[in-house]
Amino acid sequence: MPAAASTTLPRPPTGDNPVGTRIVRQARAHFFAHGYSQCTMDELAGELGMSKKTLYVHFTGKEALMTAVVEDLSREIRASADELFANRRLNFAEKLRGFAEGMVERTARMNPRLLRDLQRFAPEIYRQLAEMREKNIPYVFGRFIEEGQLAGMVRTDLDPGFAVAFFLSAMNGLLQPTALDRLGLAPRDLAPRAIDLLFGGLLTPAGRKEHEKLFPR
Repeated sequence: MPAAASTTLPRPPTGDNPVGTRIVRQARAHFFAHGYSQCTMDELAGELGMSKKTLYVHFTGKEALMTAVVEDLSREIRASADELFANRRLNFAEKLRGFAEGMVERTARMNPRLLRDLQRFAPEIYRQLAEMREKNIPYVFGRFIEEGQLAGMVRTDLDPGFAVAFFLSAMNGLLQPTALDRLGLAPRDLAPRAIDLLFGGLLTPAGRKEHEKLFPR
C-alpha cells in the first residue's frame, strides 16, 4: 500500500477553501462512525451530494482524505486550547474542564474500529495520529501545567517536562486498540479520565478544591 504522504492534499482545507473544509468535516463524521476499511469515496460523495469526480478534484483518494481529517483535527485541538488559554474570564479549572469536554465531544462518535482499521490498513495514517499526539500533548498540557503553576493551582516541585512526558506515554499506550479492548473503553472515555488522574497528582490543595468542583467524582 502506498504511503499516505504520497497522496497529500493539493492545499490544506481553510476558510479560503470552503468546499475542502466541508468535505473534510463530513469525512471525519463518516470515518468516525463507520471505520476506515469499509468506507468508500462513492458513499462519501453521496453524503456530500456531489459526484465522485468532483470529490476527486479535491482529494486523490481515501488515504489523502483521512490524512486531511487527522490534520484538521490536530489544528482544531490546538485552536480550541489557544481560545481557552486566551479567555481571561475562566479560571484554571474551568479551562481544564473546557478542554476535557471538547475532547469528549470530538471523539464521542469515534468507533473504536477506526483505530484498528488504520493500524491494519493505513499504518502511515496511524503513525500520523501518534505524531499528532507527540505535537499536541506537550503543546497543550505543557501550557496547562505552566499556567496552573503560575496560578498556584499546580505544584511547583514537579518537573513539567516529566509530567508531560508521563502523560504522553500514558496516552500513547491507552490509545492502542488492544488496550481499549482490554479496558472496555471507547476513545471518548480517555481524555477526562486521564486528565483527572494526571492533575489529581499535580494539583495543590487549592487547585484540587477547584478541580473537584468541576470534576466531581
